Amino acid sequence: MKFVGKVALVTGGSRGIGRACALELAKGGADLAVNYHNSQIDAESTVKEIRAFGRNSKAYKADTSSSSQVNSMVDSVVNDFGRIDILVNNAGVLKRSPYLEISEEDWDFVLNTNLKGYFLVGQAVAKVMISRGGGVIVNISSNAEELPLQNLAHYSVAKAGVGMLTKSMALELAPSKIRVVAVAPGLIETDINRKDIADAAFRERRLAKIPLKIIGKPEDVAKMVAFVASDDARLATGHTMFIDAGSTIA
Repeated sequence: MKFVGKVALVTGGSRGIGRACALELAKGGADLAVNYHNSQIDAESTVKEIRAFGRNSKAYKADTSSSSQVNSMVDSVVNDFGRIDILVNNAGVLKRSPYLEISEEDWDFVLNTNLKGYFLVGQAVAKVMISRGGGVIVNISSNAEELPLQNLAHYSVAKAGVGMLTKSMALELAPSKIRVVAVAPGLIETDINRKDIADAAFRERRLAKIPLKIIGKPEDVAKMVAFVASDDARLATGHTMFIDAGSTIA
């Protein structure tokens, strides 16, 4: 197993893509720190599943847009596990609003979680990784990093920021043997968009823009995350890996 002896922290790890990533890394032998903000029951359920693989796991409540909560969480993880070798920055939110109707409150809410949160957690964990001789940070982005999505200007801007943040982190952290890679899914069915996908008009409109005509699953993202987090991808850093069934080339 590729991750035996390693500790991974997954933000937003209680549900959806984060949960799938946590389980995939656990299958590979990693011990898991599972971050959540509101879904304690789901987080504890994920921890239980991870422990069923024979791995150590614990849930940590923190708002990743708060520096004090992030620093407290990272300190707790290091205290409990002794190290952090892999970070999956995944915690995110989504609110659909036409550009002219996006409130300042909603703009700040989306940017603070989807971009500022990645910066805060990435910075705090990178300092831990430097003390341990290196590590891997995977930022979960979106094909909205390149394709503006209707009624999601704030979300698209945040994900574009994640792409540049990934490059900047990778450049500055490379001397410390820390790789930073972004994984950018296309349409993936999760709790955050399941209601939208169930709408026939929405589904047809989105599929029309996907060359492979496939709506992905969280496990599709998790397998890519596990690959880029492993030594099999030891030369990959500063890149965004698009897994969107061809949407960005359509």
